[in-house]
Amino acid sequence: MDLNELDKRLQNPPSPLEVIEHEAFANNGLRLFVKRDDLLHPHVSGNKWRKLKHNLLEAKRLGCTKLLTFGGAFSNHITATAAAGHAFGFSTLGVISGEESSAGNPSLDFALECGMKLRFTSRANMRNLSETALAHSLDIDLEKTFLLPQGGANCLAMQGCQEMVMEVEAQLGQPPDFIATACGTGTTLAGIATGLQAESKALGISVLKGSFLENEVKKLLSDCGKATNNGALRSNWTVLDDFHHGGYAKWTPELVQFINDFKQRTGIPLDPIYTGKAFFAAFELAKQGYFPKGASIVLVHTGGLQGITGFNERFGPLIK
Repeated sequence: MDLNELDKRLQNPPSPLEVIEHEAFANNGLRLFVKRDDLLHPHVSGNKWRKLKHNLLEAKRLGCTKLLTFGGAFSNHITATAAAGHAFGFSTLGVISGEESSAGNPSLDFALECGMKLRFTSRANMRNLSETALAHSLDIDLEKTFLLPQGGANCLAMQGCQEMVMEVEAQLGQPPDFIATACGTGTTLAGIATGLQAESKALGISVLKGSFLENEVKKLLSDCGKATNNGALRSNWTVLDDFHHGGYAKWTPELVQFINDFKQRTGIPLDPIYTGKAFFAAFELAKQGYFPKGASIVLVHTGGLQGITGFNERFGPLIK
């Protein structure tokens, strides 16, 4: 397909914005909404659709026919890139951190079914080498190849996430007081922050152990020329790093219980790696009085639901 056709196919209607009734919020005079980006596409859902959209358009504009990207063995970004390539006419290659024995899990099986080819490298190489250097170390031919960074973290991805804010404001009829999202690379949070009106705040719930993510968001905003707003340093975003439940892909019984209870009550499934932690955090913050009375809070459902299958295979059928 040509660039115009790809552009048309990537113009999804806005994802639904659902009202959630819950006493944890109602008792404090708060209004809670969920932005259902998990419904954008069956396989390229949530923030992965947002982050890939403008990257795909740029790849097509440059005449690239192959997408090369990087990630772990259970990476949502890897599966989304594989599905996007299959859907929109790009061949795909994923460089996976770890041993080839990690192949065979549901995420990589799905990527292979979408036609993605896989290469494996050491975690040290993935951590220490640039994408281009890593590709050269594996003798990967980069002709007509578009490089997507690990997690899809770049300025084009931020642009897609920024567009979601405009949708939310149109659906609410006004800017929300808070938009909260799970954070892995910080790209979604950075994109939201650039799109918010002056009085709105973006909350990023880190799913990673440690306090380094704030600097990653600052770097993204700086690299993409979005660090300031009318000359003033942006202060409309915050990273909260106390809700990781032990670190990336770690979990607690309380988190699993919350995910199952939330689905039973609302019909909305959450994954235990990203969205479950973000939503859990928002409910805890509401109980603690973090949000001012009368505030409107939008929780972004960033997708990642395919990760539930792998989680249940590893730990038992915990997520209902």
